[in-house]
Amino acid sequence: MAVSVRVPTILRTYTGGESEVSANGATLADVLDDLDATYPGIKGRILDESGQLRRFVNVYVGNDDVRFLDELATATPDGVQVSVIPAVAGG
Repeated sequence: MAVSVRVPTILRTYTGGESEVSANGATLADVLDDLDATYPGIKGRILDESGQLRRFVNVYVGNDDVRFLDELATATPDGVQVSVIPAVAGG
């Protein structure tokens, strides 16, 4: 399944400045593996040392937050957009 991945500014150093890239995979985990094969190191910025989504990184498949779906096992239908969005805090 080919998907597009929106890359936040902070991770664009891995994608050569590209804000949107393509990746393949039937699940979010597959997409992240494929993304890391093309852009080494980016997966480590999205997942923690235990292989789970980092606390301050939100990932959406389409319009849905994967934390309310199946997290890394969330299906990524062909053509869907995956968005990686760092959490913002402040007062």
